[in-house]
Amino acid sequence: MRHILDTIADMFPDARCELNHRNPFELTIAVLLSAQCTDETVNKVTAHLFEKYKKPEDYLAVPVEELEQDIRRIGLFRSKAANIQKLCRILIDKYGGEVPREHAQLTELPGVGRKTANVVVSNAFGVPAIAVDTHVERVSKRLGIAKPDDSVLEVEKRLMKLVPREEWTLTHHRLIFFGRYHCKAQNPQCPVCPLLDICKEGQRRMKSAVDRKNKGKTVNLTSKG
Repeated sequence: MRHILDTIADMFPDARCELNHRNPFELTIAVLLSAQCTDETVNKVTAHLFEKYKKPEDYLAVPVEELEQDIRRIGLFRSKAANIQKLCRILIDKYGGEVPREHAQLTELPGVGRKTANVVVSNAFGVPAIAVDTHVERVSKRLGIAKPDDSVLEVEKRLMKLVPREEWTLTHHRLIFFGRYHCKAQNPQCPVCPLLDICKEGQRRMKSAVDRKNKGKTVNLTSKG
């Protein structure tokens, strides 16, 4: 694990949250919108959204249909618009318009699951946490940190056990960068990966590539013969 952590730290020393935000409230909205959507698309939408809506009251001052149109480029925009308004109502009624700092309170908000809560507490409030998104889950399983059939929660628990607590948040960001820009879901960069020596899936991919290449050569030779 130490080898993995040090390697991805060297590869992505500046890894960070790529969702643009200026405060905990904007971060919460951005992460809620990011479900099944790329950070790049979310940032394009929130560039306008966060200028129009500054605080929870602003989101409740418009019909839900107007908010839907403002986030229409986001997947599941109708349910997300409804959740944003419900979330804002709870923030006003229960928390004085502020995003709560406790993980348990965050997960009670509409549209906020465990991953979103982990992102908010770690990035907005400095509480160590590892949020397991699709990149973190994929990389953890490929590198053998977690088992192939582990649930998202089991992946999180394995990482929390293996990674020093003070490195949880940084590791979360670096695993995301590693998965987003290097160990991609499609066409991972196995030939130049510094962790190939411990990645069984990468080794299998490389072997398959060699086998296909050799098979192709055999077919060509046979056809020429």
